[in-house]
Amino acid sequence: MFRTTELSDPCFENGNLRFITVKTPNLKGRGDICVFVPPLDTIENLPLVILLHGVYGSAWVWSQKAGVHLSAWQMMENGDIPPMVIAMPSDGLWGDGSGYVPHGGFNFEKWIIEDVPQAVVENIPSVSENSSLFISGLSMGGFGALRLGIKYREKFKAISAHSSITDLEQMPLFVEEPLEGYLQGDVMENSVWSMIRNNPDNLPKLRFDCGTEDLLIEYNRKLHQQLQDYHIDHTYEEFPGEHEWKYWGEHIKDTLKFFGDQ
Repeated sequence: MFRTTELSDPCFENGNLRFITVKTPNLKGRGDICVFVPPLDTIENLPLVILLHGVYGSAWVWSQKAGVHLSAWQMMENGDIPPMVIAMPSDGLWGDGSGYVPHGGFNFEKWIIEDVPQAVVENIPSVSENSSLFISGLSMGGFGALRLGIKYREKFKAISAHSSITDLEQMPLFVEEPLEGYLQGDVMENSVWSMIRNNPDNLPKLRFDCGTEDLLIEYNRKLHQQLQDYHIDHTYEEFPGEHEWKYWGEHIKDTLKFFGDQ
């Protein structure tokens, strides 16, 4: 599918992390994916978790700022979760953050939905077209996980998000690029709640959480209330913490457990 693909050499890899770079028309160039592959023999069709970063980040941040690969492997060894592969793509590296939406001639949405799973299937033998697919993320990545998981509900078994932006109107809290560059022609696609309200049926299993001292807490509480008012099944949790890696490094474990239980 890809004109060029580069895959890291196992001789130089650490922590069961692999790295893939592919060229894709959706980015008009190359995109990076960091992949945690549990060190298990003869395992096929493992579930694939797509884990999205927030603004300012890239493919390496979930592993190098939260140690998600270490937490995941420890949970697997302890029997807390089943084996799974975690793909951590860049968002396309546009501005302070792409928002995981198409704009400016780039399709950051299709990069995540089409290219990332395909690149993993083509390069990681333990993942196949038959693997269950999950999506999660933090902040801007939480918005991406919620929006894409809902829009492409037929692809995903479950969604989990942390400290999420819930509407593109909140992007200026973090980025210097103009809001107009992110907004979609179909205004429904700018808001997580609008997407759910207009098509509430057959949603993937859904959870999200937020820190009680997070600047996005009230937006997350509002989304939770809207879901409750419309009797839409979901799990919402609040924990002490701010908009910070300490929080995400701890509560990504809740996401992995949630996915493992599906």
